Amino acid sequence: MIAHRSTIDTHLGPFTTVVDADGAVLASGWTAEVDELLSLTAASLRPTETRKALDLGAVDKAVERYHAGELDAVDEIPVRQRSGPFREHTWAALRTVPAGAPVTYRECAALAGRPEAARAAAAACANNAAALFVPCHRVLRGDGALGGFRWGTDLKAGLLEHEKG
Repeated sequence: MIAHRSTIDTHLGPFTTVVDADGAVLASGWTAEVDELLSLTAASLRPTETRKALDLGAVDKAVERYHAGELDAVDEIPVRQRSGPFREHTWAALRTVPAGAPVTYRECAALAGRPEAARAAAAACANNAAALFVPCHRVLRGDGALGGFRWGTDLKAGLLEHEKG
């Protein structure tokens, strides 16, 4: 499968998105390194080739608008990820967490239908290939601490600050 990619310079660093032929996000994050992004993409969705695109249309516009302060700009962009049922439910639930209203891992697990599965919710966040579009940065530890983030806790803090408005 051939996918397209683009990298946008943002105030938080370079942001790269990889999309499939339908325009659904397969992988994204604050890096210019495509291989770094694709490592979390399910094998069944992983492209055999990525081609640089000058413009990914609505996807690039949404990324730019989000970083400019329109925090819900990425909400309607389609995302395609595959895993087990709980991770897929967790990723879908994360897309309902509004900017500026972070949840704990336990609350995230409850949104996915298993309130006792906080560690599994954390694992879903850690294996999220579509950062920003599936906003795992909006999940905090039970004590309010940041917890982990693939792109670093400084960036996670910066995103949460950006989303305070």
